[in-house]
Amino acid sequence: MEFSSLGQNLSGGSGIESLMDDLGKALSGVGPAPLMLGGGNPAHIPEMEAVWKERMEKIVGDPSILRRTLAIYDPPRGNAAVLESLAALLRREFSWPVGPENIAVTPGGQTAFYFLFNLFGGRRGDGSLGRILFPLMPEYIGYANQSLEPGMFAGVQPGISRTGSHRFKYHVDFKNLHPGSDIAALCVSRPTNPSGNLISDAELGHLADIAAQRNIPLIIDNAYGWPFPGLVFGEAKPLWTAQTVHVMSLSKFGLPGTRTAFVVASPEVAAAVSSMMAVTGLANGNFGQAIVGPLIASGEIVRLSRDIIRPFYLKKRDAALEAIAEFFPADAPYALHESEGALFLWLWLDGAKKTSREIYETLKNRGVLVVPGDYFFFGLPDEDWRHRQECLRISFAMSDADVRAGLKIIGEEVASAF
Repeated sequence: MEFSSLGQNLSGGSGIESLMDDLGKALSGVGPAPLMLGGGNPAHIPEMEAVWKERMEKIVGDPSILRRTLAIYDPPRGNAAVLESLAALLRREFSWPVGPENIAVTPGGQTAFYFLFNLFGGRRGDGSLGRILFPLMPEYIGYANQSLEPGMFAGVQPGISRTGSHRFKYHVDFKNLHPGSDIAALCVSRPTNPSGNLISDAELGHLADIAAQRNIPLIIDNAYGWPFPGLVFGEAKPLWTAQTVHVMSLSKFGLPGTRTAFVVASPEVAAAVSSMMAVTGLANGNFGQAIVGPLIASGEIVRLSRDIIRPFYLKKRDAALEAIAEFFPADAPYALHESEGALFLWLWLDGAKKTSREIYETLKNRGVLVVPGDYFFFGLPDEDWRHRQECLRISFAMSDADVRAGLKIIGEEVASAF
């Protein structure tokens, strides 16, 4: 049998497939990597697991709610009560002028971005190719293979500043950011996966101005941001304009298995996403919405994010940084990106003799799983830029004991890399 060009693109392997395959094998006891410092799986927080237990018991304990959750289709846009509750929360927390007509549910953020990228990017009526521009590379590994047309993604190299001993930070390089007529949308994650970078209010405002001038959307991935799970360690404010399209997910709130996300945008965009959902999946799963619906309606979802989830990860971040200071050679020219959010540390081995892919394979054989950084630099015109071969993404979401054990081994490889 012969696959189409699209079929070959979607089935030919990808960085995100490799990452999830390694994650699944490690968690199922297959393969040599028990120290999981690579995947994006959120931590298991006891206080949050108690919330899930209580919510599940209430769903199962009420026959009408159970029937509504398991045996009735929701509309393609999502549960009407949940949409209204989320709109009310966004009005209350951020003063965004939104209603249910501004929101559409999708089965996870990955699906949301597949819809959005191909809604705006791709082949146009005149035959030209509309492209999605990522103004601050590196960016999320899961975006890289989501285009229906080859060449649909474009990226811009970041500005890099040294911020302290063994520390650095990426910035949007506006001097080299000149979106042409082929650019159909801008996209950033905030906080950024993989680097933990937090695009500043000024940078985001400048990007919003560019989007407004071009009348194109600015897509903002809030998987780690506001209003849930709120994994923001620096100072920044959410932004709403006529051009912004926000994607919010329940995964890092602690519910990755429910595959539930929300697109918040203009009514036109939300309606288009709803239509795409109907064509590709008929309706969304009810379970995630059933679990968090009352938490959104009461505002409890914001309190849980602020008082439990964020402090939990901040403590784990600090413990990981302490372990790095203990185990990494002080005289090695490594640098960590300033950790301003999310649940990863981004390690730059500046001038290393080994590539990140080589270090990844060595670590994997030693029982430590990280993610090589080259996966995150898709769409860049300069494939020979050495920096893209010098970075590793390290998760600190696992147990403190596993993180310390993994970082000790990584520290040994850092020493040998130079």
